[in-house]
Amino acid sequence: MIYLDANATTPVLPEVVEAMMPWLTERFANPNASYRAAKEARKAIETAREQVAALISAKLAEIVFTSGGTESTNAALKWLARLVGRKTGTVVTTAIEHSAVLRVIENFAQVGYATEMCGVDAGGRLEMGGFETACTKAKEGGGFSSVMWVNNETGVIQPLAEACEVAKSQGLAFHTDAIQAAGKVKIDVREVAVDFLSLSAHKFHGPKGVGALFVREGCRFEPLLRGGGQEKERRSGTENVAGIVAMGKAAELAKAWVDEGRDLRALRDDFEAKVVEGCEGVTVNGDLIHRVSNTSHLSFDRCEAAGLLILLDEMGVACSAGSACMTGKQQPSHVQKAMGFSDAKARSSLRFGFSRLNTREEAAEAAACVVRAVAKLRRVQGGGGTGPVVVYSP
Repeated sequence: MIYLDANATTPVLPEVVEAMMPWLTERFANPNASYRAAKEARKAIETAREQVAALISAKLAEIVFTSGGTESTNAALKWLARLVGRKTGTVVTTAIEHSAVLRVIENFAQVGYATEMCGVDAGGRLEMGGFETACTKAKEGGGFSSVMWVNNETGVIQPLAEACEVAKSQGLAFHTDAIQAAGKVKIDVREVAVDFLSLSAHKFHGPKGVGALFVREGCRFEPLLRGGGQEKERRSGTENVAGIVAMGKAAELAKAWVDEGRDLRALRDDFEAKVVEGCEGVTVNGDLIHRVSNTSHLSFDRCEAAGLLILLDEMGVACSAGSACMTGKQQPSHVQKAMGFSDAKARSSLRFGFSRLNTREEAAEAAACVVRAVAKLRRVQGGGGTGPVVVYSP
């Protein structure tokens, strides 16, 4: 299999597996006990905390380990909602957020919170004018904002620093979903003054089921989960020692990758060039300047993404549809609709996500498979040439 769905999850790096295995086998002690083996487990957790903190330039005390990105996001948003109160509180977010943000905010709206859903331009970047207006409006009764750092479907990098500055200038607390950004772009919470930030290990070559929430020093915070008082009373539940150790090692490797200036741009661009050259009617979606180097989001005229996925899977290429399948019907994703896609274009979109383990040879073979799959599907559907290539240019 040529795996090109790294935005969904990444393969766990061998070094990460090696780091976590002892804590799944002989080093199984509960880190909250008092004997030597437990103290070793506690020390391993604190080492991982240092590694995760270093990834985003945070302080050790600002890192709270969780079960993943969804929990981290829910913990931050639900606390902020309690803090501002439903009678006057306003939540400012964007139309392209992950469901871990949008579903929570939909629930807030159902129980009385005002919500401001800000739009994006054709390239998928936040429209700052509308965001500034929304934040100014939210200031009147108090509120908070949540803006993702990198979009999970398109890979488009949002103007996060500007958005955070605008929100904070209006007195709004600020959360960011940085799950797709970690290990791909530099994250420095000393430079970008977010109050809360969500991370998930399996997006940067760690295991599933472990994540972290950054809580800026000095910010009020009460836990989503209560119980034994682990994580300094901020997240109860016996710690997933093996997962946390693995996340720490993955964070250390991700930081080195970013610090060295390494990325997947050449790999991704070579793949796109071969697909565009081999197929008519291909659209490269999203802002071509402000996007992470691993993501390629493409639309194919007169092709259904569902059909392409089946053909590519048969050829040994794993990728994702650019639209979600809900209740048995192919529905355009909310991200693509926010960008102004027609239903037909949205249903023809695929997302290719490269990881650090992919090779040039795999990218070239995958591109050849895409070209063959598109040609085959068009023949089956009775289509032919579909006109010139269209590429979005910001």
